[in-house]
Amino acid sequence: MCRAVLPGRRSFLKYTGALGAAAAVTTTLSACSAGPESTNETGGGGQGGDATLTAVIGYGNDGSWDPTQTASAFAMAGNEHIYEGLLGTDPISREPYAALATELPNDPKATTWKFTLRPGAKWHDGKPVTADDVVFVFERILDPKTQTLAKGFFAGWLKEVRKTGATSVELILRFPFPDGVARLSLAKIMPKHVFSKPGAWDDATKGKAVGSGPYTMASHHPKSNTTFEAFGDYNGPRKAAFKKMNWLTIVDAAPRVAKISGGSAEAEIADNIPYANIGQLKKSGMTVEGGAGMNNLFLLFNTAHKPFDDVRVRQALHYAIDRDKMIRAALKGHGRAATSFLNESNPTYRPARTVYAYDLEKAKKLLDDAGVGKLSVNLMAVNVSWIVDCLPTIQDGWEKLGVDVTLDPQETTAVFTKLDQKKDFQVVAAASNPNQFGLDADLIMHYNYGPENIWMGYARWADNAVAKKLFRDMDQATREPEASKKRAMIQDYIDTVAQQAVLYPVVHNELMTAWDPKRITGVKAQPYPGINLLQAKWV
Repeated sequence: MCRAVLPGRRSFLKYTGALGAAAAVTTTLSACSAGPESTNETGGGGQGGDATLTAVIGYGNDGSWDPTQTASAFAMAGNEHIYEGLLGTDPISREPYAALATELPNDPKATTWKFTLRPGAKWHDGKPVTADDVVFVFERILDPKTQTLAKGFFAGWLKEVRKTGATSVELILRFPFPDGVARLSLAKIMPKHVFSKPGAWDDATKGKAVGSGPYTMASHHPKSNTTFEAFGDYNGPRKAAFKKMNWLTIVDAAPRVAKISGGSAEAEIADNIPYANIGQLKKSGMTVEGGAGMNNLFLLFNTAHKPFDDVRVRQALHYAIDRDKMIRAALKGHGRAATSFLNESNPTYRPARTVYAYDLEKAKKLLDDAGVGKLSVNLMAVNVSWIVDCLPTIQDGWEKLGVDVTLDPQETTAVFTKLDQKKDFQVVAAASNPNQFGLDADLIMHYNYGPENIWMGYARWADNAVAKKLFRDMDQATREPEASKKRAMIQDYIDTVAQQAVLYPVVHNELMTAWDPKRITGVKAQPYPGINLLQAKWV
C-alpha cells in the first residue's frame, strides 16, 4: 500500500470520506492497493454457521478510518463493529449502554465520572485493555496541538481523563454536562501499544484497525470492499452473530441495487436505496424501510460575496423554493420541508420563528428592500443523485423570482476542495447528516456553527456581529445544567440560525435500507448513513 496524500491540517476532507447521508465527500487520500481478486473473497453461500453476510454500502470505504478523525459513512459504520467506547449508544434510540466500561455514571450531573473497564476485555491482538489505553485516546482528543474532529465533541466540557488504577479511570468535567454521557460513544478506545508508534495515526487513516469490539477487520481494499471476522475473545454486551462479513462499496445506485435484486441476489442488505427502486425491491420480497432524521439538502452562502452578505437576499432565495414540489418530484414523498435546523423528530425540535414557506411575493419584496435588481446566481452543487434531482425545483423558483440561475453540479470532492482552498463561490447546495454523531442538539449545532467551525470558514461569517452573539448564546446553552432551560435556549438561538440562513436546510429526507427478511433478522433502518449489524442475526 502506498502512502496516502493528505491535505492541510484544517482541511475538512482530511476528516471525511462521506459528508452526512448522501454527499459522499471523498477524501483526498490516494490509498493504493492491488485490491482483492474478488469482492466475495471471504466466501459465502448457505446461511448461518460459516456463511458470510454480504452487505452493500452506498458510500466509499476509502475515507479516513481513524476514529478520532473520520466522518466517513462507511468507516464510521465499520468502526462501530470494530471498536468500543467506554459507553455505546443504541443505533436508533441513541440511548447509552455500558460497553468497555462496566456501568453508566451513577450521577450524570456530577463533574467527575468514574469508570471501571470490563474484566477480561482484550484487543484484537490478544493484549488486555487497560486504563492507559483510555487515557491515551482522550489525551489525543483533548490535546490543543492536535486537530481532530472528535475534539469539537469533547473539549468544551471535558477537562481531563485520569488513570485511577490499572483498569479504572475518572473523567473530570468543566461543568455538569449530562449530554456528555451519550457522547462518550464517539470516543472509540484504541490500543496505546499499537497507535502510539511513529506513523500509526497515518496507518489508522488508511485503514489499520485494532479494536476491542465484536469484529476484527480481516482485510481492507479501498474502493472495493472491507471484510470482518468475529472476534473469538470478545466478552462484551453485543457479540458477533456472523462469523464473517463482507461489505462492498458501490456508490453508483444501479449496480448497488442489482446486488440485492432477484433470485440470484449476492447480498443480504444494502443501504442508500434510491426511492425509485423501493417498489421493485419490495415486490421481490425484500424489506425496505426508511429512517427519517437530520439528512438534509442545505444551502450554504458565501457572505463575503455581495449581495449574499445581506440577510434579505439569503431569505428571498429560500422563500422562492417550492419545497412541496421538491418533495413530490425529487424525493417521491420521502421528505419534509425544513421548519427548523433540526428535523421534526429531534427531541429539542420546535418550529423556528422563521419558516421558509413558498412565497414568491415575499421573496420579491425582500430583494427589492435589499436594493437588488438583476441577480445572477451560480449554484454549485454536489453531484449526488438525489441532490441533482432537487436542483431543477430550486432553479424554477429562482427564475420565477427573476434570477438568472446556472446549475453547476460537480464531483463532491471538487466542490469541497474549492471550499477548502478558499475559492470564491456564491451558493452551494449539498447534503449533511450530523445524526451520525447523535441526536444531541447541542452537538448538532456546534458541528455546523461556531467561531472556529469549518462551515463558518466556508461561509466567511464568523466575524459578523450577529454570529459572535450567536456563538456566545450557544456556549451559554452548553453550560446550562437545567434540561428544560437548556432546550429553550437552544431553540431560541436556532431562531437566529433560521433568520440568518447562512447555512440552512431546505428539506430533510429519509434514508432507505433494504434487506432479505428470509435470511437475516434484527435489522433496523438508520436515519443516518451506513448499517449497524450488532443486533442482527441469521434467520
